[in-house]
Amino acid sequence: MEYINVLKDLSTYVGVSGREKEISRYIEGLFKNYCDEVRIDEFYNVCGYKKGSKDTGKKIMVMAHHDEIGMLVKSIDDRGFVKFTNVGGIDTKILLAQEVIIHGSEDVYGVIGAKPPHLLKPEEAKKAVKMQDLYIDTGLTKESLSKLVSIGDIITFKTYPFELKGNKLSSKCLDNRAGVAALLDIMERLSKLNHKDDVIFVATSQEELGLSGAKIASYNINPDMAIVIDACHGEMPDVSKDETYALGKGPAIAIGPNLHRDYTKKMIELAKEENIPYQIDVEPGNTGTEAWATQVSRSGIPSLLISIPVKYMHTTIETLSVNDLKNVGKLVASFVSEL
Repeated sequence: MEYINVLKDLSTYVGVSGREKEISRYIEGLFKNYCDEVRIDEFYNVCGYKKGSKDTGKKIMVMAHHDEIGMLVKSIDDRGFVKFTNVGGIDTKILLAQEVIIHGSEDVYGVIGAKPPHLLKPEEAKKAVKMQDLYIDTGLTKESLSKLVSIGDIITFKTYPFELKGNKLSSKCLDNRAGVAALLDIMERLSKLNHKDDVIFVATSQEELGLSGAKIASYNINPDMAIVIDACHGEMPDVSKDETYALGKGPAIAIGPNLHRDYTKKMIELAKEENIPYQIDVEPGNTGTEAWATQVSRSGIPSLLISIPVKYMHTTIETLSVNDLKNVGKLVASFVSEL
């Protein structure tokens, strides 16, 4: 798989939580290259069904969310400036001087204004900026803008995927388009391997708003086990190593009460046997991922969590190592074929 190109394409599509129609249609086309059947449900979960070599009656669900954080238009003032609110977790500090796209009846480009330091009062310079004090400047008057933009329209960051040294990539929403790329890699690998059980790949919606897509898909599919692929925090200079994971040293396999002990142990043993680098993610409670939802769906689903380290999560420059993505694909494909 051409990992860089796939990641670049996936990360540029619009898919703010609750408005995932565009990205779901694109992923549907990608899934059709490998799956026997592909469906999109009413909540824009994309489900790809890949039949096993034997009629075991068992189903393995492999899941990654495709929605992204973003914003919504709240109002347009008399001068044409747009007030907005967030969809998903956004730190206000990253918003100043960002380029954005308002997705109205047509796309409108804008910038989030920032008061120059020359004009800041001493007390202002010491305060954190609040989202309600920020605005988007499109250059249009209220009359002109109102013909294109309505209250409730979504807003995304205008960013450009770019490659860094060391086989790394930076872009918006690699949390969790990287997980979707991993699903594609696993599909491709399984097309060359024998797997007895049916595998259902799910790119889910609204993870950033409370795991809604995962709850719906898990209930409808009712698999015998679930493997959730998500992003975890990559190692950064100003954050404790206990809370982050190094880029390039393999995916993080989670251990905790939310996660099936025997299957997790088998995945770790398989990583050792196959010489696949991995890290251990200790999760004593809520993982903050879709594994929290899959485990308690219906009468309970044995769940695993494997994560791709991503630096600067929920910013416009999320950064990962392509090598970690490859190793997720290799490990999960081997695990499914071994069951």
